[in-house]
Amino acid sequence: MRRSAAGQAGFDFRRAGPTAGIDEAGRGPLAGPVVAAAVILDRKRPIRGIADSKVLAPESRAELAQRIESRALAFALGWADPCEVDAINILQATLLAMRRAMLGLHCAPAHVIVDGDRCPSLAGLGLDCTIEAVVAGDSSVTCVGAASILAKVARDRFMCELDRRYPGYGFAGHKGYGTPEHLDALRRLGPSPVHRRSFAPVQSCLPG
Repeated sequence: MRRSAAGQAGFDFRRAGPTAGIDEAGRGPLAGPVVAAAVILDRKRPIRGIADSKVLAPESRAELAQRIESRALAFALGWADPCEVDAINILQATLLAMRRAMLGLHCAPAHVIVDGDRCPSLAGLGLDCTIEAVVAGDSSVTCVGAASILAKVARDRFMCELDRRYPGYGFAGHKGYGTPEHLDALRRLGPSPVHRRSFAPVQSCLPG
């Protein structure tokens, strides 16, 4: 599925200016932020091995993230914390993180490709570009795959930091997802300050 904000099906990437890929990490977990990345790759400096971050081993993701950051024309991260997830819901928090990532780019894209079936609004960003959503874009569009890698690596590192701040939950292992280990820790310890209280498994462990 492809959707373009400007209705320009068949966008000509060869003639266009810079194209930014956007993807997120952390929509499903019970704890921690949702992180989005925006990446504009340099067509003159191709990077081999870019793929959907979910199919890559952690070591490969980390190595590719370093290459992407050193060779990309521009990249930026956007974050939405658990309180924002609870306040506006996970979909809106994800779109907010994507807008923040776009704002962080130091060079303006001519076109933006977002993984999934929803695009963040361009209103107020000061960008003169088109935007489209591509389902499974992280596995079919290189710049989106690059964004998926940066978002995943950044979030995983942050969850390891949260594991040190809030020991006992196992954040470094499951990264906030609802594994049996995590659910057991929730029942024993109750929610931490970084848990998403609007998510049902966390709600069920709240006092009262």
